[in-house]
Amino acid sequence: MRPDEHFHTSVLLKEVLELLAPRPGELFVDATLGGGGHAGALLEAGARVIGLDQDPEALDFAKESLHRFGERLQPVRANFERLGAVLDELRVPSVDGVLLDLGVSSWQLDTPHRGFSFMREGPLDMRLDPEAPVTAADIVNTASAAELVRIFQAYGEEPHARRIAARIVSTRVARPFATTMQLALAVEGVVPRRGRIHPATRIFQALRIAVNRELEVLQSVLAQAAARLRPGGRMAVITFHSLEDRMVKEFFKLRSTPQLDRPEWPAPRPNPDCIFLALTRKPVVASAEEQQRNPRSRSAKLRAVRKIQPPAANS
Repeated sequence: MRPDEHFHTSVLLKEVLELLAPRPGELFVDATLGGGGHAGALLEAGARVIGLDQDPEALDFAKESLHRFGERLQPVRANFERLGAVLDELRVPSVDGVLLDLGVSSWQLDTPHRGFSFMREGPLDMRLDPEAPVTAADIVNTASAAELVRIFQAYGEEPHARRIAARIVSTRVARPFATTMQLALAVEGVVPRRGRIHPATRIFQALRIAVNRELEVLQSVLAQAAARLRPGGRMAVITFHSLEDRMVKEFFKLRSTPQLDRPEWPAPRPNPDCIFLALTRKPVVASAEEQQRNPRSRSAKLRAVRKIQPPAANS
């Protein structure tokens, strides 16, 4: 199945452009190219873009939709944890900006064969890279109850993690889990549905994060992006759940605080890791109009920083 023109609606597009402030000739990395919406806006402003995506279907769509920009777009199939390696391969020492639009695209969520959503029957997959070795079904059918509890609590903040894990382990003995609906129904059998949010929502989020190692690779790409930004370069990150946002917030805060203070110190001390100026005091959220037009933007949070000194100053 090929994505159509509704592959993905880019969230906070105007706000991203305001914060990244692309100028003609500048070089940006869109580390989550997706449908190419944000990259297209950067290109329209005259910038050059290196676009990374591990999903070949997303990459093909972006190549086609942005082909009019010619060589100003360099699409690369890669997980963004390889950002530094990709730049080395392209012989690019530094860039003017980096954008991360985290999570799963609308098209991926709405495509049954990708297995991200319990709203449609599909294989229990959830891989952003369809060639990755581990699927959600592998985890659900082989992980111990203790490991499932850890995943559901750490990545989904699920209060009923133990009961759900116990149900999964007892159910898979007779019939291994193979589809999204099978898992959703098993969770609903433990935690009955109340209100608008389906009880399997946190479980699916947790499994997706585990399958794609999302928090691990996020920590890695933040450090790599910070190291490859030129002085004056900008970085913007859009998150869609609290675990990601917390990680981005803490990373930016540590590196944008000029002085550190501790109770046992006689006076504050200069922060050797301070390389950023915060461009957003609080996370930027979608306007009421955008939220009405695109309900998935409701959970989006945008944070941005500007680099204020070169890496050599911190060595």
